[in-house]
Amino acid sequence: MKHAGGLAFTFSFAIALGSSPAASEDCRVLDVNFTTAEAQNGNREFAPQIVAWLETPAGTFVDTVLITRETGSYGIGNRPGRYDFNSGPMWPYGRRTTVFPVWSNRQPLEWPMLVARDDDDNDLSHSTSHSSDDYHFCRPLKTTEGDWDAMTCPSVRNLSDKGKPHPSMTVRYPPRNDLMRMAQDDPAAETYAMLNPFDAVSMATPPAGVPTTYSYRLPFEIAAGDYVLFVEVSKEFDMNATYNASVYPAPTGIPWAAYGEPYRGQPSVVYRVPFTLGATETTASTDSYAGYGDPDGLDGNLRAPDGTISVDPGTGAARLALVTESSLAYRVKVTSRMENDPVAPGKPGGLAVEVASASAAVLQFTAPGDDGLTGPIRGYEVRFRVGDQITDDNFDESFEFTRMSPIEVAAPGTMTKVTVENLLPETPYSIGVRAIDDCRNAGPVASVDLLTDERAQGRVDACFVATAAYGSLLANDVEVLRKFRDRTLRKTALGELAVEAYYTFGPILAGVISESELLRHTAREALAPVVRGVAR
Repeated sequence: MKHAGGLAFTFSFAIALGSSPAASEDCRVLDVNFTTAEAQNGNREFAPQIVAWLETPAGTFVDTVLITRETGSYGIGNRPGRYDFNSGPMWPYGRRTTVFPVWSNRQPLEWPMLVARDDDDNDLSHSTSHSSDDYHFCRPLKTTEGDWDAMTCPSVRNLSDKGKPHPSMTVRYPPRNDLMRMAQDDPAAETYAMLNPFDAVSMATPPAGVPTTYSYRLPFEIAAGDYVLFVEVSKEFDMNATYNASVYPAPTGIPWAAYGEPYRGQPSVVYRVPFTLGATETTASTDSYAGYGDPDGLDGNLRAPDGTISVDPGTGAARLALVTESSLAYRVKVTSRMENDPVAPGKPGGLAVEVASASAAVLQFTAPGDDGLTGPIRGYEVRFRVGDQITDDNFDESFEFTRMSPIEVAAPGTMTKVTVENLLPETPYSIGVRAIDDCRNAGPVASVDLLTDERAQGRVDACFVATAAYGSLLANDVEVLRKFRDRTLRKTALGELAVEAYYTFGPILAGVISESELLRHTAREALAPVVRGVAR
């Protein structure tokens, strides 16, 4: 791969754009237009994953143009856990090597395969001595938990094992690049971000039904001529009569099999658009898919379209919607053009917190101009740091928000708002916003500090002390105690009072216990007779 720099934007919402080069007089831009479609078949609606890349007509790989963040930034293709683990909302484990089999086998890079630090990739629960705070993924959920249908994380501190490199095995997917190594992590976690080159072309999956324009700044070493743009789209739980949980069931005989559901439905589908890159503007498109990838992710071959792939909106071959513009109907459209944009955008004005809670905040600011104060910009990037000030220097290494509302791109001086979600309670955030223009020039960072509210009493679905003692919410004894709480204690006024008191003081005690193996052992010993009693 020669280059991994690009520009991403939409006219209706903002995505992360990576670092920007110095402003230049001219740039060559590829605009990729598509719209993700919402499924109408009753399947669970999980956001699709999308990757686009360039090849020569002869099949030589040129560059990755865009890749959605779950794979490009958060490393779902290369994380601890077997590939056929169940899945669910913001699922933390499982090496999803089936997400982009065509792209992954055609692009030239390889990375060390990440495995669990205790070498048990068949387990969903790992020791707290190997698990650190996870600001992106949730803990595994059961389908009966309320957060499953809400597609959100439980409002508790989530820990996950970030893995370690296998001494010899490799995969064709990058590790996550959002980590700041903590004491529990393997020392190699510090290198994950350096090994992942896709930050500049990584984007959030657009909401279903929102027309999207992704703009990629072409490196000048890519010569004029004929090229092919490939777009590969995959989607969990996209099942039909050929590809479903019966054909591809969850593994049996592993711990915590009751969590999540089998996710392996129809394989990835690929759209193919030949186009010409030259001195003048050109446009090309396709309204149909070219084929599909290996359901097991074993090769990069493109299988010819057939009747096993669904064609209903939002599923199979129609994961990208059919868009009609004048007389043109397309699922993917590519425009090659030249831009002259030497001036970077201005700084968002008056960034402030309008309202905040324990888990979300609404930010407001005045829209800057494309060239300083004039003309609308192309998009925004919003990132954060915890307990550390965000600046222009560290912005590119800062965290991206897991959930964020669309940001409307408006005229300079317009009051603009954005809602950020999935925040942790009682946590100091430093949040930065910057604007991007057509040539991926980035403006100065505006920042604001935020301390989220305390956790709402009685709303936390966790056994703090038990979790700290046993190391995971999934531990068998923790599950016994949780069921006793919900089925017995909360049936009486006295029991509910005890639960509320526990929620008040439990987190403080748990924070002390979790830092000491001796205290954790003592807590387990103290809880043992309680567990035996309530388990009868």
